[in-house]
Amino acid sequence: MNASSKRKHAGLPAKYVIAACLAVIAGFATVYLSLAPSDNGPGRTQASREAAEPTATGKKGPLAGLSTGYMAAFVARSEPLDLPDFTFDGPNGEKQTSADLKGKVVLLNIWATWCVPCREEMPQLNELQAELGSDNFEVVAINIDKGGADKAKAFLEETGATDLVLYTDPTGKLFATLKAVGMPTTLLLNEDGQEMGRLVGPADWASPEAKRLVEAAIATAG
Repeated sequence: MNASSKRKHAGLPAKYVIAACLAVIAGFATVYLSLAPSDNGPGRTQASREAAEPTATGKKGPLAGLSTGYMAAFVARSEPLDLPDFTFDGPNGEKQTSADLKGKVVLLNIWATWCVPCREEMPQLNELQAELGSDNFEVVAINIDKGGADKAKAFLEETGATDLVLYTDPTGKLFATLKAVGMPTTLLLNEDGQEMGRLVGPADWASPEAKRLVEAAIATAG
């Protein structure tokens, strides 16, 4: 690691924790208005409560103890959580589903071109993909802008994210479907497509802490 990288990762990542808190506050109203009524009523299932409340986790599991440093805001689940089915578009506009993500560990990032923290985070996600991307792991960054993929494609080019595949959700429904509460929101999925944990707000995904977290998730794959 060169001197500039050492300076980059030195010290406590206070700005990421603060940004994550602000992202939660900013996103709460959007999520509240987007969720279906059944998610707010007394008849909510345990699964829907856990999806909407990612902090309701224990201190056990394969990722326990790894929410440190730049990953301090990552909330690991004691047990993997099933997610609702969702759809998105591939790089050529082809329709894909959540089932297409199974078979490998996935870092699922929900982002938008108007999200200022996303611009700083995207090169870091790209670095993570470049270093750890394989048949066993992929960074899947899904853009939720409406109006076509051109803006998202230009954004990836501007930020130098050349190792990331262009995935989009032109419906914008993914944010609510996955109970995201801030922008960006990032979910770590196991090879069965289940959520192992999530992080609300920006984070340094090129940090040693992030790589250890992802490597631990990859190690759980059969």
